[in-house]
Amino acid sequence: MKKILIVGGGYAGFYAAWRLERKLRRGEAEVTIVDPRPYMTYQPFLPEVLAGSVEARHAAVSLRRHLRRTHVVAGTVTAIDHTHHVVTVQPADGGMVELDYDMIVVTAGAVTRKSPVPGVADQAIGLKHVEEAVAVRDRLLTAFDRAAALPPGPLRTKLLTVTFVGGGFSGVEGFGELLSLATALLKRYPELTRDELRFHLVEATGRILPEVTDRPGRWVVRSLTKRGARVHLNTTVTSAVDGHVVLSTGEEFDSELIVWTAGNGANPVIGKHTDLPLDERGHLVVRPDLRVGTDAEPVPDAWAAGDDAAVPDLTSAVPGTRTVPNAQHAYRQGKLLARNIAATLHGRKPKKYVHHSLGTIATLGMGRGIFQYKGIVITGLPAWLMHRGYHVLAVPSWERKVRVLAVWLTAALFGRDILSLAEVQHPREAFVTGGEPVVRQGKTERTLPK
Repeated sequence: MKKILIVGGGYAGFYAAWRLERKLRRGEAEVTIVDPRPYMTYQPFLPEVLAGSVEARHAAVSLRRHLRRTHVVAGTVTAIDHTHHVVTVQPADGGMVELDYDMIVVTAGAVTRKSPVPGVADQAIGLKHVEEAVAVRDRLLTAFDRAAALPPGPLRTKLLTVTFVGGGFSGVEGFGELLSLATALLKRYPELTRDELRFHLVEATGRILPEVTDRPGRWVVRSLTKRGARVHLNTTVTSAVDGHVVLSTGEEFDSELIVWTAGNGANPVIGKHTDLPLDERGHLVVRPDLRVGTDAEPVPDAWAAGDDAAVPDLTSAVPGTRTVPNAQHAYRQGKLLARNIAATLHGRKPKKYVHHSLGTIATLGMGRGIFQYKGIVITGLPAWLMHRGYHVLAVPSWERKVRVLAVWLTAALFGRDILSLAEVQHPREAFVTGGEPVVRQGKTERTLPK
């Protein structure tokens, strides 16, 4: 049997494996997928996980549950040696192992772009994985509990200050949803007022949401501002040591929660540890049919798609344009990968990837959203409903669709769940301390407010 190895279990990798199981006959090929996480994250639901509108587990799709004929390896690919058709894998436990293959599919996905800004590595949380979204939500809920027990002052102000760095889709959607949650929480915390909330969105360029045109982008800024947020354009974070945020404009403030969404970077295994051809940005050179290489210099038995692949955009009139690294493309590229791989195994010619955008849609919080398709722009509740409708149809498997719909219906009837499970990050603390109180902020010098 042919050995097909898929590097990465994100959108493109999951859908490639899922469709290969349907396209290939039993015994025709052995498919293996390697990923450090045992699930595919449905990233468009992460902002709603922040807001408690979607359960964390419902934003993830189990690889082992849905890929029933695919061998799932829990580990990180650290090197790709295509010359010898071998990849090196670091499992969660034990030493390095090598896996050989006949055909490789690289869908490793991008990683959060890091910055050398002082304090960011110690204070900030990313927003690419379910665990990060849960941590952000729990951090906010815990901050409200702590702030409600304090008198007005610098510490209380810091606890109620949230900073998002990066004005792309991930940052703006997460910011809008978390702002919606924080505003709703005030009903349950009579000790706190709306004026005490401090929400900052910092963007290095002169606009947010680069996928939409200028006018809708300005509307989003006005909408967030009306809700009490501050949007800092043409601004960068120069320091975040101990949560003290310093902006390039000279403004300074303390922030308990810092979320870093300032763009994506190439996966390290693609940028540094492979002999496959790369372009000037460190992305894999890919042909329109998703095979690695060029028409003049094809690379046999190598395919790629997703965020780390420079897939030509055949719908653009500008030569050299690449497809935008987003879920809309990764999902469709994954499905085409399966069809093209099956076609080559069956002696047929693979097809080129051509996809005309269905438009751009984003959630900005409960009942708020924006949609743009060419010159058509829809905002507010209709766009928010369109966002929910589209993504509940797009999330893979009927099981996940039903679970998400059930949570939405429950929230509509009873409101959001505002329980924080932040202590799950320290599961042994209660056992170790035996119930003894733990002083975290120093000596107690006050009584609780009435």
